Amino acid sequence: MTVRRVNVVILVLLVVAFLIVLHRNLLNLNDFLNQETSDTVPGMILPFETDFLLGRKAMRSGEEIPVLITAPEERLGAAVTAMNSIYRNSKANVVFNIVTLNESVVHLSTWLSKTDLKHKIIVFDPSILLGKIPTDAQKMETVRPLTFARFYMPAFLPDAEKAIYLDDDVIVQGDIRELFNTSLKSGHVAAFSEDCDSASSKGIVRGAGNQNSYIGYLDFKKEAIKKLGMRANTCSFNPGVFVANLTEWKQQNVTSQLEFWMERNAKEDLYSKTLADCMTTPPMLIVFYKHHSNIDPMWNVRHLGATGAGNRYSAQFVKAAKLLHWNGHYKPWGRTSSFSDIWDKWYIPDPTGKFHPIRKHVEEK
Repeated sequence: MTVRRVNVVILVLLVVAFLIVLHRNLLNLNDFLNQETSDTVPGMILPFETDFLLGRKAMRSGEEIPVLITAPEERLGAAVTAMNSIYRNSKANVVFNIVTLNESVVHLSTWLSKTDLKHKIIVFDPSILLGKIPTDAQKMETVRPLTFARFYMPAFLPDAEKAIYLDDDVIVQGDIRELFNTSLKSGHVAAFSEDCDSASSKGIVRGAGNQNSYIGYLDFKKEAIKKLGMRANTCSFNPGVFVANLTEWKQQNVTSQLEFWMERNAKEDLYSKTLADCMTTPPMLIVFYKHHSNIDPMWNVRHLGATGAGNRYSAQFVKAAKLLHWNGHYKPWGRTSSFSDIWDKWYIPDPTGKFHPIRKHVEEK
């Protein structure tokens, strides 16, 4: 056989092999497209769209990580943005349990329909708070019903053994699985970040008007507080970010304990007179006094909503934080706030047009 004939045979074999491979790939693509269901993102998925495939819901695996977050009507954009930052920075199988009021369900559902967020909407009934919060008109103006939703976590998540609670004024930059895997000591219901344990609390508390010890939240002149035997200078903790063992929560009747102190305060005014609108913290400080575990301080870098926060944090420190928390008067969707550009990265515009970051709305005009 001449060299020329050998080359022709080799060429024919290569063509046949190529056609076989092409045929198999077309069959596989056809099977893949036939498997598409209504749960997936609609539309043709081309084989070269690798980035899109990597972002598909099917790529998220492992046990479900329940995250509870509240969404009042005027702050729906905050909740959606916080959830989006979690979703985009983790491949974990996160389920967002969003507690809102009945008036916001349609608006929230419409907004979430434009996202890939796996979620459940829970309607909160404010009547559950009757007799548990002050009826004084002046104080009622600062009470937001949904802030108490965290007290009822086991009721909202009946099948979960462990869950994360987050305030809506946060951005998560780390993998939420790491926070979920926080180890809780035996007998401890929850893990918090203490106000004395992180760089975010030093040199900023005074200027922000925030407290970092129990005396800043409770009136130690009241007999009911005295009888508890708590030390007034005990470091407080921030209940805006925490990991909870819900099995232990139910066994220890934590919700009933929290309600007891809410009712007691409504009758006896036990909270500190310098307390602003943080009525959820005092009962939690009492119930979890020296009986909680700690989370990594970088998972709750807070006071970003305080005056002068931009001067107290370096860009490097903010970038390294796993979770940024704008507790304080200035929110990242408001007129004036430090590091609002970070919040903007994760914001998903409201399809109904009702919610606007204030500064952006002003600029657009």
